[in-house]
Amino acid sequence: MKKKVSVIGAGNVGASLAQLIVHSGIADVVLFDIAEGIPQGKALDLAEACPVWQSSSSVLGTNDFADTTGSDIIVVTAGFPRKPGMSRDDLLFANAKVVSDVVAGTSKLSPDSIIIAVTNPMDVMAQVSMDVSGFRPERVMGMGGILDSARFRTFVAWEAGVSPEDVEALVLGGHGDLMVPMPRFTTVKGVSITELFSAERIDALVQRTRHGGAEIVSLLKSGSAYYAPAAATFQMVKSVILDEKRLLPCAAYLNGEYGVTGYYTGVPVVLGESGIERIVELKLNAEEEKDLDKSVVAVKMLVEKLK
Repeated sequence: MKKKVSVIGAGNVGASLAQLIVHSGIADVVLFDIAEGIPQGKALDLAEACPVWQSSSSVLGTNDFADTTGSDIIVVTAGFPRKPGMSRDDLLFANAKVVSDVVAGTSKLSPDSIIIAVTNPMDVMAQVSMDVSGFRPERVMGMGGILDSARFRTFVAWEAGVSPEDVEALVLGGHGDLMVPMPRFTTVKGVSITELFSAERIDALVQRTRHGGAEIVSLLKSGSAYYAPAAATFQMVKSVILDEKRLLPCAAYLNGEYGVTGYYTGVPVVLGESGIERIVELKLNAEEEKDLDKSVVAVKMLVEKLK
């Protein structure tokens, strides 16, 4: 029997994620949305693609939380997207209400599930998801670090003129403008970019990464990124479903790690079937610690503001 993933929100991110999961065949999908007909129509479209993809996954579109019962993973993408000129933080109160409602409606029906928060501001929404569900911290996480690292990898690959496959990157901290791309831990085939690029070029790559989402919003005018966020979330889903134990940067609840207690922020974690199985602590230099502290303070301020 296949694992079950419920994707809450049938917008661009949710539908794209559902497509990736169904196409891979690793799990069955329930696509939930409050808009009648939208999840049903997109699910039917995906189901009709399964014979072409040679996928045996099933996909159900629904407006009823009851259909999510017994989920192994609940992915929360529901919420309002950014518009030009908005920061992720501008969505705080509206999206906190949405996330609270959907987590309350789904977590009690799937008490053994793992929750992945995608809705912005993501670190705070992960905190809301944990509080509302009552789940242990290791079973609630946020997507952000993988997306931010993928953007950093892309820009580094373009700068170096190499395939993105040859670039490994790491971004710590909150999924916002104060995220912390880590040049010292970002490599091209094992060689740190601090050995390949000038400090000026590295700073330009860091700044573009920090504003990568806003750059897409400004181009789209009427929406925000969804292909890369969906791909990043799929990597998390796959690592959990297949117990891959991948080392990935995710928003995790810290209990003393990196000097932070009681808040979510992006750090390297080992992700497997039980959720966050281990938080990996890196030895940071003084500048990296300072930047991470600033990022965490920004998350703390939003959490307190929400309270």
